[in-house]
Amino acid sequence: MKLRFLGKNSQVGDCPTLYATDRDSYLVQGWKIFADDILSQLDLGEGETAVEVPTELFEHLEKDGLPSGEFRRLEDPLMVLTPGGTYVVQGREVTDPEALSQMSIPDYETVVEVPKAAITALLEDPRGADLQRRAQPAL
Repeated sequence: MKLRFLGKNSQVGDCPTLYATDRDSYLVQGWKIFADDILSQLDLGEGETAVEVPTELFEHLEKDGLPSGEFRRLEDPLMVLTPGGTYVVQGREVTDPEALSQMSIPDYETVVEVPKAAITALLEDPRGADLQRRAQPAL
């Protein structure tokens, strides 16, 4: 898998990063999620995981010819907007050695792959009801 760097949210160190692939998908590198209150809200399939990233990370979609505005709705793969203003993104966990060798990933981060079509759909005006999901605070 070949990657094209789109951007990250920090000038120094490793941090959430967005890549375009040669497979019509995006790789989203973000913080691993350990909070049970968030994990319990996700329906993760076999081989899937979720990462948390700043909402601003997706401004870098502009470098791939997409609008850099806000997402119009929250649905698969962009599952939750947390109270802290971050997105939880779920997708197939990246295990491809060639792809991983092109990135610098600290222990507290991992990478998910999401189809480009799924991200593009979230940028369009919703048809029908807006299915927004927000993280519920722990009780």
